[in-house]
Amino acid sequence: MAAMRVRACLLSGGASRRMGRDKALLPHPEGGSWLERTLRVLLELQIPLTLFSRDERHLQIARALNGGPITALVEPPPWEGPLLALHRLMQHHPDERLLLCPVDMPDLSLAALRSLLAAADHATAAGGAVQLHLAHDGQRLQPLLGVYPSTAPLRADLSAAVQRGERRLQGWLATQAFEAVMLDPRALRNVNHPEAAQPAPT
Repeated sequence: MAAMRVRACLLSGGASRRMGRDKALLPHPEGGSWLERTLRVLLELQIPLTLFSRDERHLQIARALNGGPITALVEPPPWEGPLLALHRLMQHHPDERLLLCPVDMPDLSLAALRSLLAAADHATAAGGAVQLHLAHDGQRLQPLLGVYPSTAPLRADLSAAVQRGERRLQGWLATQAFEAVMLDPRALRNVNHPEAAQPAPT
């Protein structure tokens, strides 16, 4: 698995019901939208990058963004959450390590991403059996930010779970061995409500 290249995969297909508006297009204090800012941070990793979204506006932003090539993939219906999205990404990008990332972590830092990848790289180099490395903010697991190797066994397991009707990411992860990687909680601030959309205090 050491030879598998790493690909960043940004999920930007949620309905944003609790926010009341499209979170991806909210203005970011650093300029542009949350989507643009997250894409810029991921591009700094200098690895292949895929945006997965059902919203054509998101895909257009990705295609127009300067800084590096971005694969813009349309998420087809049915839209049933991140587990199904991960399944589709694994099918589209087999035999790559997928750095899964959500669009609603507006304070996500390059340092946090590098720490997560370094933990996964270290485990791989050491020949560890655990393949999944998931972000943890010190209080709870944040599985939408994690390294998910798209190996044949893992793809088959996830495909079987999806075919059984599983749609909860946490439900599938309960059947998997994974390592929680402790990261700066400020970088993992997850925003779902309008009152939480203000920048985090420094």
